Amino acid sequence: MKTFAVVFTGHVDHGKSTLVARLLLDTGYFTDGKLAELEAAAQRRGVPLEISFLLDSFQVERDQAVTIDATRIWFSSATRRYAIIDAPGHREFVRHMVSGAADALAAVVVVDAVEGIGEQTRRHALLLPLVGVTRAIVAINKMDAIGFDAARYARIVADVRAVFGQTGLELVAAVPTVARDGDNVVTRSARIPWYDGPTLLGALEALDERAALHAPVRFPVHDVYRRDDERILVGNLDGGRVEAGMTLVFSPTRDSARVTRIVRFPESGLPALAGEAFGFTLDQPIFIGPGDVASDERDVPHVADALDATIFWLDRAPLEIGEHVRMRCGTRDVTAVVDRIGGVIDIETFYERPASSLLRNDIAQVTLRGLQPFVVDPHPAQLSRFALYRGDAVGGGGIVRTIVAERATRRRSSPDVASLVAPGVSAADRSRRYGHRGIVVWLTGLPSAGKSTLAARAAAALFADGWFAYVLDGDTLRSGLSGDLGFSAADRIENARRVGEVAALFADAGCIALVAVVSPLREGRALARAAATEAFVEVFVKADLATCELRDTKGLYRRARERDVAAFTGISADYEEPLAPDLVIDTTRSDVAASTVALLERIRSVARAF
Repeated sequence: MKTFAVVFTGHVDHGKSTLVARLLLDTGYFTDGKLAELEAAAQRRGVPLEISFLLDSFQVERDQAVTIDATRIWFSSATRRYAIIDAPGHREFVRHMVSGAADALAAVVVVDAVEGIGEQTRRHALLLPLVGVTRAIVAINKMDAIGFDAARYARIVADVRAVFGQTGLELVAAVPTVARDGDNVVTRSARIPWYDGPTLLGALEALDERAALHAPVRFPVHDVYRRDDERILVGNLDGGRVEAGMTLVFSPTRDSARVTRIVRFPESGLPALAGEAFGFTLDQPIFIGPGDVASDERDVPHVADALDATIFWLDRAPLEIGEHVRMRCGTRDVTAVVDRIGGVIDIETFYERPASSLLRNDIAQVTLRGLQPFVVDPHPAQLSRFALYRGDAVGGGGIVRTIVAERATRRRSSPDVASLVAPGVSAADRSRRYGHRGIVVWLTGLPSAGKSTLAARAAAALFADGWFAYVLDGDTLRSGLSGDLGFSAADRIENARRVGEVAALFADAGCIALVAVVSPLREGRALARAAATEAFVEVFVKADLATCELRDTKGLYRRARERDVAAFTGISADYEEPLAPDLVIDTTRSDVAASTVALLERIRSVARAF
C-alpha cells in the first residue's frame, strides 16, 4: 500500500496539533495507556492536558504549547496508508514547515473560527505551492467558540477562497470542526447540523492519489550501480510508469536508450509506477550520471540556462543579486546566479514591492541563471520545485514559473563511438560554468601610471567573488614570451601582438585576462584588439609624466634621463595615447581604491553581457 503524505499547517495556536492528535486518537492509533500517561504527566507539572501533547516530541514544546519541529506519524485508514505531518505555524519555525511539506501530496490548513485567517496562514498558503503542494482541505476549528455560527463559517470560507485564489492553492473542502472534542474530525458532529459536507477524514479519503500516474515520466537518477557487467540506474520515479522495452531520453544530454530490465527486490516483470524506488538497465552504454533525468521520448523536460522562479528565503543572511547558490532540483545540483529580483511579495496584500536583496522569510520573484544546465519543468509539474543551498545549509527553495533561456541540445541515440564522446566545450559553455564570459582587459599607459597595481587589485577582487581572472604583466611577459624582442617600434608592435594572442586564448578559456603592458603604439594595440575580437576592453590608465616619475621605485625614469636606458617610453620614445579607449582612469585624480572600483564596474558590466 503506497503512502499518502498530508501536511497540517496554519497559524500558531489555531489547533493543528490538536486536530492531528484527535484524528489519530479517533482512528485507534494510540494505545489506551498513552493518554493516561500524558494525563498523569500534566498533573505532575501542574498544567492542563492538551491532546496535542500526544504529538509534541520536545519538552520545550510541552512547556510552551507550541510545535517547533515537523512531527511525522504514519497511520492507516480503511483504504490507504497516510503519513501525517504536523508542521509548525510560528514564524520562527517556517523552515521546519517547509521541510515537512516537501513530499506532501496535499495539505490541511487549520483556521481558527474566532481569529480567522492569520499571517502564517497567508504565508503558508504562499509557501505550500512553492514546495509542490497544490491541494488543500481547510479545517475551520474551534467552532464551539463562535456558537457554531454558520454565517461566520461562510465568511471564513470566502476569505480562504480569496487567499487561495491569489496563491494557486485548490480548495478541496472546508470542514467546520472542534478538534478538542472530535466534531467532524472522524465522526460527523451532531452540533453542526447545517453542514452536509464530509468529515476531515472523509475529505482526506476522497483525495485522488493517481494524478502522478498520469503525469509525464520523470526519473531523476540517484546513482548508477555496477553489478558484474551490468550498469543499473537507480532512483525514484516521480511520475508515469517505466517498463522494459520503452525508450527513455536522458537530460540534459538528450541521449536515448531502451530499457531492457526493471531491477527490484523481489524481482518481477511488472512495470514500475510513480512513487516507486527501483532500478533498470539499458541496451546501450551511454554515459549517465547522478542528477540526469530520464523521461519518455514523447515528453521530455526543459533543459534551460535561465529561468524565472518564485522562491522563499530562510537564511539569516540576505540573498543578494549576483550571489552564487546551489540549486537542487530532483537529484541534480546546479550552481545558479541570482540575476534579478523582480519583487518581494507582501504577505497581507500579495502585491510585489521592489527589492535588491531578500531577507529572511521573504517570498519573491527572481531570475536564476545556471552555470550548468537546469533540467526542469515549469510549475506545476514534477521537476518544478527546488531547494537552494548556501554552502551545505538549506537557504531556501522555490518553484520554476517560466523558462527564460532554453538550451539548444543535440540528441544522440546511435550506439556508435561518436555517441560515447562528449562534444567540445564551447566559449558559451565556459561562460555558463563560470558565470561570466572571458574578456581581455588591456591596461595601457606610461610606465608607473598604475597599470599593474590596478590589474592585481581587480583580479584579487574578482577571485574573491568566484570569478576566473588572471593578470598578464608586461615585465613578466618580456622575460619569457617576448624575451627575444628589443624596444624598437617594430619590436614593441610585435610584443603587443604576441601578448594579444595569448590574452585572447585566456579569454576563450573563459578567463578575465587583465593585461598590464605599456604598449605605447596604437598599431600594436589594434593587433591585440583584433585577436580578441569583441571581447576586448581598452583601458587608458592616465597619469602625467611628472607623477609617473615620482612613483618610479625602480629608478628607470632617472636612468632614462641620464641615458642609461635607451628608448624609454615617455622620455626617449613616444607614447601614443588611445584615441577612443573604452575606459579612462586618471590615477592622478583618483586614488587606488576609487580607480579599482571604476575598473571592476566596467569589467563586470562587460563580462556579464553574454
